[in-house]
Parts: sequence; structure tokens; C-alpha cells
Amino acid sequence: MRSGEIRRSFIEFFAARDHEVRPSASLIPTDPTLLLTNAGMVPFKPYFLGEEDPPWDRAVSVQKCVRTIDIEIIGTTERHLSFFEMLGNFSFGDYFKEKAIPWGYEYVTDVLGLDPERLWFTVHETDDEAEEIWISQVGVPAGRVQRGGRDNFWQMGVAGPCGPSSEIFYDKGDRFGDAGGPIGGDEDRYVEIWNLVFMQNVQDEPYHVVGDLPAKNIDTGMGLDRVAAVLQGVRSVFEIDTTREVLRTAERYTKLEYGASERSDVSLRILADHGRTVTFLIGDGVVPSNEGRGYVLRRVLRRAVRHAWQHGGEGLVVPRLVETTIGVMGDAYPELEEKRDLLLDVVTREEEKFRRTLESGHQLLDTELAASERLPGAAAFKLHDTYGFPIDLTKEIAADRGVEVDLAGFEAEMARQRERARASWKGSDAAGAPEVYREIVEDHGLTEFVGYDFETSDAVLLSMVADGETVQRVGEGQEVEIFLDKSPFYAEAGGQVGDTGIIETATGTAEVRDTQHAIHGLQGHRARVTSGHLVTGQPVSASIDSPRREGIRKSHTGTHVLHWALRDVLGDHAGQAGSLVEDGRLRFDFSHFSQTAPEELGEVEEEVNRKLVSNHRVSTTITTKEQAEAMGALAFFGDKYGDIVRVVEVGDFSTEFCGGTHTHTSGQVGPLLIVSESSIGSNLRRIEALTGMAAYDQIVSMRASLNQAGSLLKTPLREVPARIDALLERVAGLEEKLESIASSRRGQTAEELAARAEAIGEACLVVAELEEAGGNELREIALGVRDRVGKPALIILGAGSDGKGSLVALATKDLVEKGISAADVITEAAREMGGGGSRDPELAQAGGPHGDRLTQALETARDRAERALAGL
Repeated sequence: MRSGEIRRSFIEFFAARDHEVRPSASLIPTDPTLLLTNAGMVPFKPYFLGEEDPPWDRAVSVQKCVRTIDIEIIGTTERHLSFFEMLGNFSFGDYFKEKAIPWGYEYVTDVLGLDPERLWFTVHETDDEAEEIWISQVGVPAGRVQRGGRDNFWQMGVAGPCGPSSEIFYDKGDRFGDAGGPIGGDEDRYVEIWNLVFMQNVQDEPYHVVGDLPAKNIDTGMGLDRVAAVLQGVRSVFEIDTTREVLRTAERYTKLEYGASERSDVSLRILADHGRTVTFLIGDGVVPSNEGRGYVLRRVLRRAVRHAWQHGGEGLVVPRLVETTIGVMGDAYPELEEKRDLLLDVVTREEEKFRRTLESGHQLLDTELAASERLPGAAAFKLHDTYGFPIDLTKEIAADRGVEVDLAGFEAEMARQRERARASWKGSDAAGAPEVYREIVEDHGLTEFVGYDFETSDAVLLSMVADGETVQRVGEGQEVEIFLDKSPFYAEAGGQVGDTGIIETATGTAEVRDTQHAIHGLQGHRARVTSGHLVTGQPVSASIDSPRREGIRKSHTGTHVLHWALRDVLGDHAGQAGSLVEDGRLRFDFSHFSQTAPEELGEVEEEVNRKLVSNHRVSTTITTKEQAEAMGALAFFGDKYGDIVRVVEVGDFSTEFCGGTHTHTSGQVGPLLIVSESSIGSNLRRIEALTGMAAYDQIVSMRASLNQAGSLLKTPLREVPARIDALLERVAGLEEKLESIASSRRGQTAEELAARAEAIGEACLVVAELEEAGGNELREIALGVRDRVGKPALIILGAGSDGKGSLVALATKDLVEKGISAADVITEAAREMGGGGSRDPELAQAGGPHGDRLTQALETARDRAERALAGL
């Protein structure tokens, strides 16, 4: 019976017994406690735990699984696989042991046709009920039922459902080992083909049961590969129909023969198993990386490459294994055929890169292994850090040579490296980034930008960075930088701002707020998770904010035309020195030796809009740098150019190097409106302008303001400037008259204050509080008083305005020469008002926020002045 027939018979058997037929779930589980789907019950875990109501009472499935906890022994035995298919029937609080056990026996004997005389059964040491059903209800001999301990209590290895189990074994015969049954006999002789789990308990950690599930459930798992080996009469799972063809491909590649030696058999089994595992992991969206499930994939793939490499096969091996796996498994899993190109592309790039690592690092490792019986941790770290040699690979190669690896020393070096990375990250968004980003490039390569042609694209979420470190999962509200294999998002470059938009997965949505080049060619989508969660390896839909991009396009094409117009009006020296291209707005820095005259700016703006209205074609050309220069292309400030460049042409007048996005015609830019021109440095000028609807809105706003001015002035629009000029002239005349009146009044005030001056010895003192006078007015009055008293004088004036207090003190020169300082007189007074003042000894000004204390401040100043004058 071939594997396809076994799958079909199992599904039909339980479908006939009212089980809902469920397709295999992805190898990427939704359960955050699991890295990969490693059992048939994983998709049903919420039903077992009572977290969700099951839509059906019974289900049956053929679930693809990956289990790598025992990857070190894959290849060393004939029964262990990292990828396998699990046939399972499930009951969610419906039937229990009373049906699961008899149905299990009926299927293996009546449908699969296995000889009852070669079947053995185990139950948990405490499970009297299961033993009774096997013996009394099913009728198997009591001597064929054995009681086991921990092996007969099924657990996931993490918190979750668990329970006692009963296993069905097949006896392969005397030539495979000692008799005695599954418990006591040879494990190569007695092959477990089905595990019936009575899911009734819950654990909070492995082997620690904390209670019972809400209902008693059934979870069975039959390894398709193991039962196929029994039914097809072969020694191992590597000789059945779904694995033997993959193993033959490995034989052809390595020129090895299966069965020739144990060493070659181990390598061939590893190649066959890992080729299948790699195919299914990538098929379900896992991508190679140094974290999480991506690391599992990378480790499995590299382990296969190393075993092929050490046997000297020519060319790449993993793509051949993947091709064969697709051929063998494509009927049962048609998505593999659909993703053939992706699968081959990923494994080809990964193997090519790792082969370079093997070539560069293997010589160093050989030298180190030959020098000692213990590989130092520092050497293992150097292999990892400098040559990209995974520690697992170093351990495997060292073990082959009988050399121990100093893992504690290696971990110490890794810890020091992580601490250095964290320290460099703190205080700077980019300080620690290079190492993080280099790892992403090494793991996945650069981002394929598809945004010239598409505004929405399917992609794969390769990696995420948060707080300077890679993460596997982010939840709602978290800030994260997302990296995709391809993206329609333009990363900021050449003055053009990065795109914004949305990245969606099956489990969550992230709002992209900016896109930047983490490393040139590696696009980082800086985002915030707005709902659900995102996990690396997920397929995504990436969509830019299209209206915003359209506005940016307009500004970018407008920038090129503005550059041309500036050079045309001002001269070729007016070259670009910087730019900013945004939605509806641009900023353009250029070289010029003087302020651009209004007439010149007007001419530039007119030329720009004439070219835009003429609707010239905008075209792009990919060519060599030399050919672009021959075309007369101008270099766009801030861009770096390789041997192959992109050239943007607007009509026959503007040709520039440019990697940005543009409109298809100049007319699509709409109007371009210059709003300012200013200096930003020696011989550097800056123009700011609006484009598209932003320019139109500004024109509409200015027109509305002009209409309002005309209405208020009761003047036709064309006469508004002349009318305003006339009004300004009139206002200037009135202000001159008002100032003359105010000056006369200040002189009169000074006259009055001088007449009230108090004589103190040979000098006089004037202290007065005035109403609503500003600092300039106080100074003018103080000077007027000085000119009118005609002898040594100390004048202190104060006034309040808007809740604040102001003071002015003036000492005539003869008093200053005798040591009296105007500043000293009012310093303490200013503090009364919560302020301070200037330090000029002849004319000082002070003030404070507490104008309500002005009277008290003036009294303080008077007291200080009287004491100063009395001491002369």
C-alpha cells in the first residue's frame, strides 16, 4: 500500500464514522508557545483546552509536522525523521476510550491488513480502563498488552493539554532484535505505528499535571512514514515511496550507494530527510534566518549541504532534493508545485552563500581541530562571528573528529558581543544598527523594490527589529522595523521621502509610518502594529498610501523641471546642492552667489509652469553610468551610483540620474508655486515650492484673501495694491503726527518731574511712577528730566503694563564719577518684582513679571538712592 493510499484509506475510514475531514494546517502555528507544528493535535489545541467551542465533535486529518528536538540523531537511525505526516482522529468531548481503541484495532487489521499476531499494545501503568478495553472488548491476548510509565503519558513539551496514552506496535520479527514486546524488547524490532492519546489532563510545565481538561478528548497520531514502511515491507522510513526517491537523488549527487557503509548511509538519510523538511518549511512561508523557526530551517538546510559537500558532489544539492520532493509529494500537497520557483530560489541562494562560508571557514577549523583535543570557545566564536560558521556545524564537525568544543567559552564570547551591541544601540537609533542590519542582509539579501510598477505587492516577512534587536513576533501597539523580501515601498533616497502605508498578514496589521534604507538596498519599514500580531516568515500584503505617493511623484518631477529652469535663468552654476521631495511640497537647495531677484524668481516659476502645462513625456532608462553621462544626465544630489543607473528624462530639456518615482507626463504635476527663497549659507540658496493640489489650494487661498481685501477696501481687485500703497502712506503721515504729539507730552512730563526734584546735598533725586509707559518712553522721559534739572541728578522712573513692571534709572556723569551706579540703585527693586536688570552705571533698565509690586519696588529704589546720595 503506497503512502497516498494510506492517507486516503485513513480519511475515508473516519469520515464514514462522522468525522469532519480537515486539511493540514500550516507548519507555522498560531499557537505562540510553539515554534513549529509538531503534532497532529496542534491546530485543535484551543478546543481541547476549552478556549474555543469546536465547530464539530469529531475530526480527522493528515497533518504535516516538523520536529527537530532530536535533530542530532536524524540520519543515525532508520526510523527518525524531522519532517513527517501524522494521521489523526480527534474527539472533542464526544467519544473516548470505548470507541477510540476498537476503531484503532479495526483500522489496522481490517483496512491496513496487518496480522493481529504481530501487533502489541501498551497502556499507562495506571490505566486499568484502557487495558480492560483492549483485552475484554477488542479481544487481544492479555500477554500482548504491556504497561508503561512516562512513555505512555503524552505531553507537548510546553504548557497545555496532556493525558495517558495507548500505543500500537508492530513486531517486525526475530531478525530485527530481541523479543519481549515494546517494553523490554528491541526498539528496532517493535515499531510504534499509532499512539492513542486520552487527552484529559492539563499541565503548566512538562510532566507537571495541574488538573483536568473541561472534557475528555481523543487525540490519536499515526506516523504515515512508519506505517508505510511496515506495509511496504522495507527496513526503514527512508525506503518508502515518499522518501526513497529523494534518497536516490542524494545518491546520484554524492556518487554514494545506500547500504555501502554506515557513514555514507547517515549522510544519505540526512540529505533525504532534510530535503523534504526544507521543502515543506519554505512552502509554508518559513525563510532562513538566525532566529526562531527561520534558524531551524537554516540549520537543517546547512546540515544537508555540509554532508553533501564533504562527499564532494558537484553543483548545488538542495535544489535537486527540493525538485524531487515536489515531484513525489506534489499530488498530496499541490501548493508545493505552485511555489516551485520560490522554493528553488530560496534554497539556491542559501546554499550558494553557505558554500562560500564552508570554503572560507573550513580551513581555519581544520587547523584548530588538528592542534588540540578541545576547541577553544574563542576559536568557535571567531568561526561564528567572522566566517558565519554556525556553532552547531562546528560541534558536528568537531564530534566527527573526536574533538570537544568549549561551549561555555563560546557562550561567554557571545554574551560579550550582545552586551556591546546593546551598549552601542542605546542613545542612538542607528548606533547599533549596522550589525543588526548586516545580519539581515547576510541571512536574506537585499530588498527587491517593485514600487516602480506596483503599489501593492505580496511578500514574505523576513525579519523584524525592535529596540536594536531582531524579534520573531510583535503585538498590537509595538513599534517595529519590518523587512520584506520585496516591497512596493520607496525608501527615502535622493531627497524623496519614504513611503507610508499598510502591511497586513493573516494575524495582524501594521501601519508603516516611514521607509528608510537600513543599509543601502535593504528597506526598513518603520511601523506600528495597529491590530493583532505579526510573526516572521508570514506571507504579507504590502500596500503603499497611493494618494500620498502620487503627491510625491508630482513634487519629484516638479523638482527636476525647477532644476532645469534655475539653470536656464540663473546659469549653469545654479546646480543642485540638496532637496526634499514630499507630498505636495518640495525644497530645493542650489548654488548661487546672491539673493535671487523677484523678477528672476518670477521668470523661473513661469518657465516651470510652461513646461508643465506643455505635458511633456516623462521617461526612464536603465543604462550604464558612462552612457548616462554621454546623454548629458545631471547627477542628483545625495545619490550614489553604480555601474548601472536609472535616468529620468522630462521632454527633451531635463535629463538626470534619479532613482525616485515620477509622473508619466509633466502635466500630471499640476501647477508649481514658489512660496519662498532664502539663504542657507555662503553662496547657497533655498527655494520652497508647492505642487499639485497643494499649490492650487494655496492659489485659491490667496485669491480669497485678495477678494476679501478688495471687498474691505471697496476697490476692484486690480487696484488693491495701489489702494494699499495710498493707505500706507496716509497711515505713515498719521503715525508721524501721533509721535509728535506723544513726544510733546513726554517733554511736558519731564518738565513737571524736573520741577518736583528733591534736593539731597548738592544733587537732586526724582522718583516717579508713570501710567502705561514702555521702556523706550521711560528712557526718553528720564533723559528729558536730566536735561532740565541742570545739576547732578539721580532719576528713577517706573511704569506698569500688561501685569509687568518696568524701571529705568539714570545717573548723571558727575555722579557716576563719584561712585554712584544707576544699576545698583534699581537691582534690588527689580528683585521685588521677581526680575532683574542691566548693569550700565549711567542708564540702567530693569523689570519683572509682578507689576503689582511696582510701588513697593520704587520705594526700595528711593531708599537705596537716598542713602547713596547722602554718602557723597
